[in-house]
Amino acid sequence: MNVSLVIMAAGLGSRYGGSKQVDGVGPHHEILMEYSIYDAIRAGFNKVVFIIKPEMKAMVEELCGGYLRRRTARDGRPVEVAYAFQDFSTVPDFYTIPPQRTKPFGTVHALLCARDVVREPFCVINADDYYGIDAYRTMYQQLLRLPPQGQAAMVGYLLKNTASLHGTVSRGVCTVKDGKLQSVEEMLKIQLYPDGTLKELERGIELCPETVVSMNCWGFTPAIFPALERYFHQFLRQVGDDPKAECLLPVMVDHEMRMGDLEVTVLHSSDKWFGMTYYEDRAAVGEELKKLHDAGAYPQSLEG
Repeated sequence: MNVSLVIMAAGLGSRYGGSKQVDGVGPHHEILMEYSIYDAIRAGFNKVVFIIKPEMKAMVEELCGGYLRRRTARDGRPVEVAYAFQDFSTVPDFYTIPPQRTKPFGTVHALLCARDVVREPFCVINADDYYGIDAYRTMYQQLLRLPPQGQAAMVGYLLKNTASLHGTVSRGVCTVKDGKLQSVEEMLKIQLYPDGTLKELERGIELCPETVVSMNCWGFTPAIFPALERYFHQFLRQVGDDPKAECLLPVMVDHEMRMGDLEVTVLHSSDKWFGMTYYEDRAAVGEELKKLHDAGAYPQSLEG
């Protein structure tokens, strides 16, 4: 049975100040998605799909694609590699793209762009986040159990471990009951303060550090794609000419749950999440990765 890792890597990294997806932050200049790929393959995943901008293909092929084609999955087969391209050519004809728009349309549109190359259960992640070894083990086992439609999974993380002292972050703030996701609310400006306090600045509310949040580590079957398309088309009809509006996966999942069309199991990882929203986060991420190598969680070289 094929199980895919789908990596969303088309973002511009505007707050980071560059293409953080390909910033070599590991002790031997590994990029963050190399760790995701390494962890997914040893968990049992046997296919990797990169969602990128068209002009990124040669770079991603050089960084990961060629190496992946030499890897063997846990089931003994070669790891399959596929590419999907997120650009404006995939936007439906009924919508006119505002001339001032430069950014992609968000994570719903990104995943929808992979529809033609994903035909199996899959985990979709951000390229610029580190989710931990246990997240992929847990997600892989859950994907093997998912029925063809109506159910999904999410790895949840604690808000206190996902914010940055260097600026605000966007997080899908979750309500969970008996292991099932009840709601996801996208909060766009969460600030962590040195004393550990967390506030959502747009509303001026304080958030509990133990709050479960989505970091875009979702498990779906291909049955999600028609729902993605319906939701994205609805978004375009409502968004008008706003050049910065994004169609986001956590909001779409919340909509599907409220409609009664999706049930989401919340999984928990014993590992720590970390990522790079701002360039100032880079040093801390590098130190965390070095600790993992030193502790034996990873070999000296991920290509070994």
